[in-house]
Amino acid sequence: MTSVEARLAALEERLRLLEDEREITRLILSYGPLVDGGRAEDVAALWDDDGVYDVDELLMTGRAEIEAMVRSTPHQRWIAGGCAHFTGPPHVAVSGDDATAVAYTLMIVNTADGFTLRRATANHWRLRRTPSGWRAVERTNRVLDGREESPALLASHFPARA
Repeated sequence: MTSVEARLAALEERLRLLEDEREITRLILSYGPLVDGGRAEDVAALWDDDGVYDVDELLMTGRAEIEAMVRSTPHQRWIAGGCAHFTGPPHVAVSGDDATAVAYTLMIVNTADGFTLRRATANHWRLRRTPSGWRAVERTNRVLDGREESPALLASHFPARA
């Protein structure tokens, strides 16, 4: 391989990594607008067919259960009353066809007193490249309420220093 070919191959590898990170970031950041818009099928499509969504009080396995959560009466009440699932920019780490990401999510709801923060959560995503693009394999959310599990979930994304 010539030096020009080596440089081109390195550039292509860097470009693919940037494109992967961009696609994963867009997937993660699309969750809030889709779930608050009641787009149940589109929310479920963010996950692989047998993907897992583990929220403190609810474990969903597979797209059908994720879709059902969006269509559920409690979730539809949040939408009707006014809510926003706001996700901060994720930190994404790609390794071949697998990736992880961590981010914070705030759920803001409309109340009689105005908008109120209902919950702040730590989010850890495991993702996989599929023929249809990147999909969530597992998303774990834990409320940031002082329990040890929540910051540990965030820290697990970053390699330990030697």
